[in-house]
This record gives sequence, structure tokens and C-alpha cells, in this order.
Amino acid sequence: MHRYISAFWIFVLSGFVMSGIGSASWAEQLPMADRASVFGKRQPLFATSGTAVAAPHNRSSLFAGQSAGSLLAPYPARAKQKPTSARFSLGMTSNSPLARIRHLIASAEAGKMGYDAVQHAAKRKPKKRPTDMTVQEIYTWIANTPGQQHAIGRYQFIPATLRRLVKKRGVSRHAVFDRKLQDELADELLAEAGVHKMMSGNLTRRQFMHNLAKIWAGLPTSSGESYYKGVAGNKATMSWAHFDSEMRRIFPS
Repeated sequence: MHRYISAFWIFVLSGFVMSGIGSASWAEQLPMADRASVFGKRQPLFATSGTAVAAPHNRSSLFAGQSAGSLLAPYPARAKQKPTSARFSLGMTSNSPLARIRHLIASAEAGKMGYDAVQHAAKRKPKKRPTDMTVQEIYTWIANTPGQQHAIGRYQFIPATLRRLVKKRGVSRHAVFDRKLQDELADELLAEAGVHKMMSGNLTRRQFMHNLAKIWAGLPTSSGESYYKGVAGNKATMSWAHFDSEMRRIFPS
């Protein structure tokens, strides 16, 4: 009897299982709420069309195409940088070789007055500061005060040299004798002394220094004395050792 009952239930259960094949499974026949209670909130292994698969938290796929977080993802776009142009003027920038030479010369020639320096022995000085005067006003001052020293400005231009440089560079007599003009005139003298030849290797630093001493009386020759020693009271205002060490700093090789 029990054997027949067992066979009966096996037959019933087999029919129930077979009824799900080829049609909706028993799980699909459950209401959605009941499905959730059976399967919980598990994510599908493969997403169907229109279904997004949630990526595991804080993990990235090695082969995730080009999505964010993938090792194959493209690098984020870099911000475009504005091109910078190097601005360097051999003579006008404060740290250029010519500017440093000018500073060295000024320390020997003009002292603390700098661009407004007037030769200390001049008894009748201009009524205006040199940087406020025009070239013509300086010429007039020179003409009206004969018999005295007239070296003027940061580089102590004497009258003959000033006139020659103004003419050579085509400077207007109405031009103001300001810092810019004074530096430009000094650079002309440096060029005449051979600064560009020296920088290109066609003149030794020592030869260039000797040429500078022939232009500016406050600079020493290798003897330690001014090239113009004994002329109009001229003398070197710095030692050769200092002059040489400073020039080596500006031009190491």
C-alpha cells in the first residue's frame, strides 16, 4: 500500500516539474513581491537590454573598455597651458651680462647718486636733476659753465664722449637724459670695448677689462691703478682683485 502511495506522489511531482519546461517556470508565475522575497535583491549575472549592471563598489575592471576606472580608460583631458615666451634682452634686463657690467661700472663712477650723479668737482651744477634734463639742456649747461668738470650721469659721460654717442646713435637733442637713454649710451661704449667679441670668444676677459679701464677712469688696470692716473685727479676707485672677481662672476668661463 505504501509502495503505491509513493509511486503516486512521484508521478504527481514529476508532472509538476515537467509542466515548467517549455513554458513559464514556477518562479515566473509568482507575483513580483513574492519573487523578491525568494531571491532577495541580487543583481543579475548578465544584464538584458535596457538593464544596467551595477559595478561592485570601489572596484575597477581590468578590461572595462574605456569606462572610468578602467585600466584601459583614456587619460583625462589635460588643461591647455598658454605658451610662455622667454623675454631676454641682453642689455636691458636687470640680470643680463651687460646690466651687471653697467652696475659694476656705476659703483666705480657714480656712487650713491646713480643716474643723477654730477662730477663732484663741478662747482656750478645743473639746476635740474640730470634725469629730468634733455640732451640740449645738458649741452647748454656745459657751454655756460666753462673751466670745470662736466662728467654727468650714472656712467659719468664727459662732454666729448656724450656728443659723439648722441650723434652716433641718432639721439634727438630733445630726448630726456633718463635711465633708459643713459643705459643705451653705456651699452654703446661696452660694444666699442669689445663685449660682444669677448662673449663670442674672440677677446679674452682680461683684454676686455683693460678696454673698460681705458674708457672709465674709476676702473683699474691689472696694475691696480687707473689708466688715467694723474690726469685731472683721476684714480681707480676699486681694486683690481675686486674688479677681476666681479667680472669672473659675470663671465665664469
